[in-house]
Amino acid sequence: MSESSQQLLRQLPAIDRLLGLAAVASHPAPHVLKRGAAQQLVADLRRQLLTAAAGALPTDNELADRLLRLIDQRCRPSLRRVLNASGTLLHTNLGRAPLSAQALQAITEVAKGYSNLELDLTSGTRGHRYSHIDQLLCQLTGAEAAAVVNNNAGAVLLALTALAQGREALVSRGELVEIGGAFRIPDVMEAGGVRLREVGTTNKTHLRDYQSAIGEHTGLLLKVHTSNYRIVGFSQSVEATELVGLGRQHGIPVMEDLGSGMLLDLSPFGLPREPTVQEAVAAGIDVLTFSGDKLLGGPQAGLIVGKRWAIDKIRHHPLARALRIDKLTLAALEATLFAYLDREQALHDIPVLRMLNLPAEQLRQRSQRFLRRLRRSLPADQARLQLVEACACVGGGALPLTELPGCALALQPLQQSAAELARRLRDGTPAVVGRLQDAAVLLNLRCIAVDEETALLQALCQALQSATVANAFAPTDVS
Repeated sequence: MSESSQQLLRQLPAIDRLLGLAAVASHPAPHVLKRGAAQQLVADLRRQLLTAAAGALPTDNELADRLLRLIDQRCRPSLRRVLNASGTLLHTNLGRAPLSAQALQAITEVAKGYSNLELDLTSGTRGHRYSHIDQLLCQLTGAEAAAVVNNNAGAVLLALTALAQGREALVSRGELVEIGGAFRIPDVMEAGGVRLREVGTTNKTHLRDYQSAIGEHTGLLLKVHTSNYRIVGFSQSVEATELVGLGRQHGIPVMEDLGSGMLLDLSPFGLPREPTVQEAVAAGIDVLTFSGDKLLGGPQAGLIVGKRWAIDKIRHHPLARALRIDKLTLAALEATLFAYLDREQALHDIPVLRMLNLPAEQLRQRSQRFLRRLRRSLPADQARLQLVEACACVGGGALPLTELPGCALALQPLQQSAAELARRLRDGTPAVVGRLQDAAVLLNLRCIAVDEETALLQALCQALQSATVANAFAPTDVS
């Protein structure tokens, strides 16, 4: 270490001196948080001096500015708002489906006081939380009864355990799915005490494969919709109606996991034909499970519908209490389901349905208007801006082969790298998540609501312009 570096190290500010700076002392953050930020700043300065990254210590004003930025970072909630410009509608890492305005209002109304979560207001006696949604679910799907748990993995686990614990479940090899987060059908079956019996082959399964595998230990016929992948070419699977007929013949219940789940047929809008929940119910399936926060467009939940005898058995299983949903999820789910009573209202109110049905030309017009606003707001030396052809995807394990045509805004920064711009966007308030491609950041407006455009514009301007004032003593990112 050089003598000059040693001298600078001896001049590193004391923690108490940093905390005593006027701007820092007047900051409303808790003292313990400010002390931690000051310790981080001193550690940053020491490391940079040791690596010869800087040749002089900052002034008190500079120290205060940097310490305040660190404090503000630490004051931000860890879970916070993100503008999703990635082009992935149901981005699992970003919380999947955004909620409708009606669902948000319902959450607020229930959260700000008490509610009749488990109280029958008519009789004044204890009620059941399922009562708030089971009638709606039955009306929408045609099922005899319904239940809801905290997510679809929980729904599958609960249904399997309640219906076939200690027995075998027959599943096609082509339907032994795995989804994100290592949710695997064989593992869930094992956790529920259900023995897996594979039938058929990876690409072809016939009804006779199930027929020949049925024995005295068979407790369930399980069908899994491959919502996050497709087997194409020389392939075949057994239709739900055929499996139901076989189950009835042998007195064995039939269950189907629909995964993402759809209550509306969106093929008239050019999207691939997917089986709807109503069609599966009409086929006679005893128990159906599907997600609330994917194509349904509601909160995270696992929805279970089917025959009354099966749903009653599921509701009364001990696991049902461990997996039950809270009042906020119930409020959001009820409001989301209510919108589906009117098809046009659902298409208008539920964000994920609006995104799916947004025409490419309308998206292009929005993007062009936004590009003009951005060009007016930025100096020409900040970035090259253009519209490029880009497809969006559904994500969330839904419609895996579907590409939604359209365009994206490509930002090629001139005073920083694209990776650095992407980092600054993620670190902003609100955070912005785009997609890196070559030397540009791509921003797809399909997932951006119209009323979010101004916030996106401000975030872009801040991230691009902040590169010109960056310095060697920028505090470590602690977000």
